[in-house]
Amino acid sequence: MQDKKAIRLTAAEMSSLWSQYMNDTALICMLTQFLENLEDEEVRPVIELALKTSNDNLIFLKELFQKEHFPVPVGFTNEDVISKKHKLFSDTFVLMYLRQMSILGMTASSMALGFVTREDIFAFHKEVLQSSVKLKYLSRELMLKQGTYVRPPFISIPDKVDFIDSQQFLAGFIGKKRPLTSIEITHLFINIQTNMIGKTLIVGFSQIAQNKEVINYLVRGKQLAQKHIDLFSEILKKYDLPAPMSWDTAVTDNTIPIFSDKLIMFHVSAMIAAGVGNYGVAMGASPRRDIALKYATLIPEIALYAEDGANILIKHSWLEEPPQTDDRNELIKKK
Repeated sequence: MQDKKAIRLTAAEMSSLWSQYMNDTALICMLTQFLENLEDEEVRPVIELALKTSNDNLIFLKELFQKEHFPVPVGFTNEDVISKKHKLFSDTFVLMYLRQMSILGMTASSMALGFVTREDIFAFHKEVLQSSVKLKYLSRELMLKQGTYVRPPFISIPDKVDFIDSQQFLAGFIGKKRPLTSIEITHLFINIQTNMIGKTLIVGFSQIAQNKEVINYLVRGKQLAQKHIDLFSEILKKYDLPAPMSWDTAVTDNTIPIFSDKLIMFHVSAMIAAGVGNYGVAMGASPRRDIALKYATLIPEIALYAEDGANILIKHSWLEEPPQTDDRNELIKKK
């Protein structure tokens, strides 16, 4: 019988494993620094769980890469943590950040489980998913206890089951607009919240970045995030629904470099990628034409910002190349 673990890695498996390695090395840098400056001891077990999970993931990934003769990515190291002794974000925000990372972890591992084939790779991503769920549970429970968890808006329970009998349900540009559906409310709320977390991170990063080009890029990102927050919040407020609170005050006044510009740009790029994905899902889940179009017009704006970030990463040789298919034409030329 064929050894199932000896089967070659598929492109899907390579991409999920490579991405997991890059994300875990970046997260370890962030969490190590957060842990060093922690003041709220209730948050410690949550950070330690996330840190242990990422370190365990790296042990598995390094062994697998070596066995498969797959070059171990450089990722991020201790060199990307310039100072461990200066606090940049409040412990409350760190907890919110960890909750957001758990959501991204659940999303990525769930997607990987849908595409990977090999049993050992499947088992790995299943374990990552379970760890992400546990992290989400712990962070949520502590936020509820501390009174910092912001729930999505409440709406009335429907009186009865009903069916849509008019295209007016889809309208949004001319005439009367129908109320928001619970699905549309959910996505608006999520996208406000993720933009707020992203904005707070960018505010902190802009204070400690060293390269002027990176600083300007971050300032632009802050303005972009605020624009999107205002747009989505305005839609909710039109229907007397609350928008999530802002966490700008969670950033300290520290300006001493803490993380490398390379790590900062990677983190911002990862947030942008997650944001584009969120907008795409929200657009597909929003039947009202005006709301769907709002997402459709914002995605190119984010994509352009992402491209400018990629150019900065390439310019400074900070962008590590993911696995690619063979260039057959180049192979032929070598003959």
